[in-house]
Amino acid sequence: MPIIKRDNKPDLYYQVDDFTDPWSNAPTLILQHGYGRTSEFWFQWVPYLSRFFKVVRPDLRGLGRSGKDFDLSKGLTPANYVEDLRAVIADLGDAPVHYCGESIGGIVGIAFAGTYPNMIRSLSLISAPAFISDIARKGYACGHESWPEAIKKMGVEAWMVATNNSTRFPPDMPREFTDWYTKKVSEAGMDLLVHMGQFALDGNVTPYLEKITAPVLCLYPTGGAIANDEQKQTFVKHVKNLRFVHLPTPYHMIHYIKPALCARQVLNFASAVDNRVCDE
Repeated sequence: MPIIKRDNKPDLYYQVDDFTDPWSNAPTLILQHGYGRTSEFWFQWVPYLSRFFKVVRPDLRGLGRSGKDFDLSKGLTPANYVEDLRAVIADLGDAPVHYCGESIGGIVGIAFAGTYPNMIRSLSLISAPAFISDIARKGYACGHESWPEAIKKMGVEAWMVATNNSTRFPPDMPREFTDWYTKKVSEAGMDLLVHMGQFALDGNVTPYLEKITAPVLCLYPTGGAIANDEQKQTFVKHVKNLRFVHLPTPYHMIHYIKPALCARQVLNFASAVDNRVCDE
């Protein structure tokens, strides 16, 4: 799979899943993962989407098979993430794409769609906030001074387990999945998770919202700690073409709790923007 080499910037890896008809010239849909995750975390979604879209799954800088050779204290910014995504789209042929981002991946998508509105055909946001609210800051701090400090003092795995139970997954989520999830995210390492947490705390992308021209789908949990009513009010106030869909759970990781339902919502939304019917 492609790796984009750049001078004095981290390499960028992306995975392509394309089971579309070779004569169809199907559009591209980028799936962007969130905090501490990688392109492989979309495995549940790919079968539902790749028959109708050329699915592209990038690894954010510092994660997965993308480069880690940059200064963590300066390298995780909305501008850098936007530049990285611009490089991926250019490598794909520089045509407008559909974009779906979960959590921090959605934050990146908001910043990109506001910076390059003509490059986004549709924007789907899965549990993606425009900013981290006070409730979420307190919850992820786990009684410590801040989210990053909690990771440093508790250790990655202990912090992951605590926040998995409180915010991410319902009690009936299969233990095999949550154990796998904790192990894979922990592989990102404490330093990256600390700095990525700080990026989330600092990265208010609300100013980009009014610059977005593409249709926007927000898939949100009901009563979530991160993707909550405060976020919804912000989107309603600033986004011109907006659709909200709520799933009946307060837990953040709806794309793992109900992967088929979420994937089909994105499939139907993106295909409707293109005036296509994606069904067989």
